[in-house]
Amino acid sequence: MSTKDEDGTLFDWDEGNVSHVRDNGIEPHEAEEAVLDPGRVSESAYNISGERRWALLGATEPGDVLFIVYTRRGSRIRVVTGRSASDREKRRYRKRGK
Repeated sequence: MSTKDEDGTLFDWDEGNVSHVRDNGIEPHEAEEAVLDPGRVSESAYNISGERRWALLGATEPGDVLFIVYTRRGSRIRVVTGRSASDREKRRYRKRGK
């Protein structure tokens, strides 16, 4: 999941999705850390106008667990939204692979 675009950019950020994740109390770099977490739990979520959305639980470097919805656009990852994981989601993340 770490293939970079020709210009070296892995994530697709603009004003819209940056403000959306910030409105939910997380910073773009935290969302990126969660998406790149090797221990993330990911599953297919839904389609919007033919574009597949994925949901994941992943941890930031300090260990905060986040719930992220994202899509792939070409070789880039576009975070659609993100928030802190609920207690139930945190338990699911911690129990992964057990």
